[in-house]
Amino acid sequence: MKILGISCSPRKNGNTVAMLEKVLAGAKADGADIELYSVAGKNIQPCDGCWGCMKSGECHIKDDMQELYDKIAEADGIVYGTPIYFYSMTAQAKAVIDRSMALNQPERGRANKVGGIVTVCGSLGLVDALKDFAFYMMTSRMLPAGHVSAYLMNPEDLEKMPKCLEALNNLGRMMTALAKTGFKYPMEFARPQFGYGTHTK
Repeated sequence: MKILGISCSPRKNGNTVAMLEKVLAGAKADGADIELYSVAGKNIQPCDGCWGCMKSGECHIKDDMQELYDKIAEADGIVYGTPIYFYSMTAQAKAVIDRSMALNQPERGRANKVGGIVTVCGSLGLVDALKDFAFYMMTSRMLPAGHVSAYLMNPEDLEKMPKCLEALNNLGRMMTALAKTGFKYPMEFARPQFGYGTHTK
């Protein structure tokens, strides 16, 4: 069993990474293999809306997202982390979400994977980022384990927040426990579902 942490922060050693490391430590303590992937320094382009992946299951943009696709496909659980920039998730986080449209095939989808969320900021914006990630997980047919949010300015301040540390550890343990259940959506409902608007009949 593998739990993957994805840091969507442009900083390699910031608050988001510090929090994700605590989640992964909790997962490891309960027997999971863990990996932390940081988008910092990576070349992950925004989605260009070509919709080709909906037919082929492949994204035509050849960048570092191709590596992340494989890691997502192999993981049993994924905890996403983002700081809040300008009252929302980072541009990198949105790119990861948008580009994961290519993982829309049953054999490479996110369905039945356990999902967790970590957000951190110095002021406002946590709720909107949590809402967007939660909706992303719901439409992806992931199994939500929960979230942890914190107000931090420096990674070392995290060690002074025992309740937050406990919550991060528990999130990792919860993700591992849920992954062990082997929950599966029925195959006919396993692909991502989308809302329909006035452009459909």
